[in-house]
Formats: sequence, C-alpha cells, structure tokens
Amino acid sequence: MSTATAAAHGPSDPASVELPPAVTRILARHLAAARYEDLPADVRHEGLRTFLNWLGCAVGSARHEAVSIAIDALSPFSGPAQAGILGRAERMDVLHAALINGISSHVFDFDDTHLKTVIHPAGPVASAILALAELRPVSGRDFLNALVLGVDVECRIGNAVYPDHYHVGWHITGTTGVFGAAAAAGKLLGLDEQRMVWALGLAATQPVGLREMFGTMTKSFHPGRAAQNGLTAALLAQRGYTSSEQGIEAKRGWANVTSTHRNYDEITGDLGRRNEILLNSYKPFACGIVIHPAIDGCVQLRNEHGLVAAEIERIDLKVHPLVLELTGKTAPKTGLDGKFSVYHSAAVAIIDGRAGEPQYSDERVRDPEVVGLRDRVTAVIDPAMPADAVAVTVTLKGGRVLQKRVDHAIGSVARPMTDRDLEAKFTDLVQPVHGEAGTAALLRACWDLEALADAGDIARMAQTR
Repeated sequence: MSTATAAAHGPSDPASVELPPAVTRILARHLAAARYEDLPADVRHEGLRTFLNWLGCAVGSARHEAVSIAIDALSPFSGPAQAGILGRAERMDVLHAALINGISSHVFDFDDTHLKTVIHPAGPVASAILALAELRPVSGRDFLNALVLGVDVECRIGNAVYPDHYHVGWHITGTTGVFGAAAAAGKLLGLDEQRMVWALGLAATQPVGLREMFGTMTKSFHPGRAAQNGLTAALLAQRGYTSSEQGIEAKRGWANVTSTHRNYDEITGDLGRRNEILLNSYKPFACGIVIHPAIDGCVQLRNEHGLVAAEIERIDLKVHPLVLELTGKTAPKTGLDGKFSVYHSAAVAIIDGRAGEPQYSDERVRDPEVVGLRDRVTAVIDPAMPADAVAVTVTLKGGRVLQKRVDHAIGSVARPMTDRDLEAKFTDLVQPVHGEAGTAALLRACWDLEALADAGDIARMAQTR
C-alpha cells in the first residue's frame, strides 16, 4: 500500500498513521507562486459571482439581531477604526471587522455553497481579505486572485476529509474556512513559501464550529471566527511566528485529529489546474441547501396548479438522507430554527411561493396557517435520492394526487443561477439598505472588481453613513 493510500485509509489511531508527502508545504509553495494572470477566464468570472453573492448577503443581513448583538458586545474591545462593517456605519479594527462581516454574510443562510462538501466558501475568505484591503490597499486583480485561491484551499481540504469530518459533528465551513482565510490573506500580505507554511499551520490549530449550533446565532459565528482566525494566522506568520510545518497532515495534525478519513490527493492533486470555485453554487432560497429541492418542487406544484393551503390534505416528500439529518426540525420556534426545517420550508413554498428571508422570520414560523400546513408535511428518506433531488407528492382533500420529481434543484451546479438571477438577488438584499442608486453603484463595482486600483473601495461603498 502506498504512503498516501495508507494515510487515506489507515487506522484511526493517529500515532500509527504513516506520514503522506509534505501536503502543507506543497500547498504553501503553490500559493506563494500563484498569479492572477494564470487564472482562466471562467474561474475569474466565477470568482466575481462568488464575491457579488457574498457581498449581497453581508449587506442585506447587516441589521440582523445577531450582528447587532455581536457589535454591541465586542465594540468596547475593538482597536482602531480600520475597516467598515458592511451595510452599517460602524468601523472596527480589521480583526473584529472580519469577524462581524463573516457573521453577517452567513446569518441569513443565503450564501454560496460548495455542494461536494456543503462548505460555504466565501464567508471566511472574503470577510478576511476585504477587511485587510481597507488597511493595506490591494488591486482588484490581486484581491480576486486571493479570493479564488482561498476558496480553492478550503474546499480542497474539505474534499480530503468529507464526509467523515462533517458527519461526526464538525461544521466544515468553520473548520476549513480558516485555511481559506489564512491562504487568501497570506497571499495579499505577500507571504513567501515558508511563511505560508506557518500561516497554514496556525490555521490548522484553530478549527471552529460544531453542527450542534445549527439553528442558532452561533452557526453564523463559525465563518466569522474562521475569517478572524485565518487573518490572525497570516498576520502572525508575516512577522515570523512559527508553527509545525506539517500542520495539516502530521500524525497529530488537523486532518488526523478531526477525521477518520483522509485523501490528501484531493489537496495537492492538479493544483492550479482544478479550480474548486467552478463547483460553487448560489442559493435562491434563504435556508439550508439540502432543503432547496423540496422548496423548488413545492413552488412548481403551487404555480402549476394554483394550490392553496386549505385544499391540501398532506404533502409527502422523499428526500436524500442528509435532509432529515440536517433539517428535520418538525416544530421550529424561531426563524433561524425554520431554516433547518424541511417541513416549514415546504409549507411556506406552497403558501408564499417563495422562501426568501421574510419566510424565515420568527413571525412566519409561528403563523397559524404555516403551522397548520407544516403539520401535514411528512418526509421519508430514500437512500437512492441524489442530494439535489426530491420527489414531492401533494394529496388534495378531494383525493386528487399531484406529483413532482426534481432531479436538480434550481441553484445547483446543474441548474445554476444566471448572472441576472444573482443581480436580482443582490438587489433584493441590498436595496433596503442602500436604496436604488447606491445598490446599482455597488453592483457595478462588484462586476468591475478587476479594474479597481483599490479593492477596499467596495467596502467603503458598502457602508452606510
């Protein structure tokens, strides 16, 4: 058995696992040398889409209670006013701004998703480097290169340990996002190979996020803290703060400690040629990604047959196993809880014909009509059902049966949101904060990122006065 194979499939006792090749150093070498000019056109464009979607989510949720509480609690301890809080007037030090903007970008659960691993890639990475860009001006081209690299790093590392790492209870966005933030920030700081090794090692020792926290404010804390921790790692490494040089792959390193399964080829294979950002997807619905097929199917049936809740006897869903594992809350009490209830989501999809942020308010979760239909929704696992598919059966009170099979939910890689779809989503999120003219200007700036001399201008535009 090869060393790499033994590392991927060997005993669970880290002390008995043979070391694979120098994964951390190979990754660091690639990051230090990677250039914007080497990014293919489709990768650059997907990077712009990722950034646009992230910024819309961060600005749109800026007034959420979780964001306000975090600012109130932490602003007395913030340092100089170096970076802005997106969609708000407050400014904080760079590390706190990265934390708060990371929270804001995820609290609606409306941000991007790497479907292979269910990582939300942009939150940790973009939150770290946009705050840094306000402190140390960088060109839009360099910013985009760092964003793409950071997303690639966290998703590659996620690929190497998924699904075991996730199934045991880690929130993979937080635990891998710290690597993406460290890599991207390190790139903007100009770290050489050795310092990038240290930055990745410092990231490895700071995993954050438990799936137990889903449905609470703490879920959004995970990408925020990952952004803050990754940025901290890069800043320390820049000054020569050392770490293990095998932080990812060592016997007692990140991969062996946090997962029983490891495939290091997913991290180092085809570096610079396989870009994970091309597998990124964007949510049309403001909830856990695994619910999207059910919402899609219910909305289609509603629109095709003019359905109303009062005429429905029951709704039956056949779903992928992960749906009930992640979103099986039958009686959510809050809007955040509702984002993890396939039952609530199916009900609002029928009643409202959509599942945006208003459908996940505390009031909507408690609405008697919604609760009544929610109680008539059942979901059963079909092990053969793909992750982005669902079978929906609606039985009407007169006995008529309506069915809809969704093989690829809207927003998936197979049925992606178009640029115009993303612009509409961005506008819906940002316009209540910045108005029509301000939203249009911010939208243009995102698409024109590569032409900007100072990427930090976008952060300043995104603040309110």
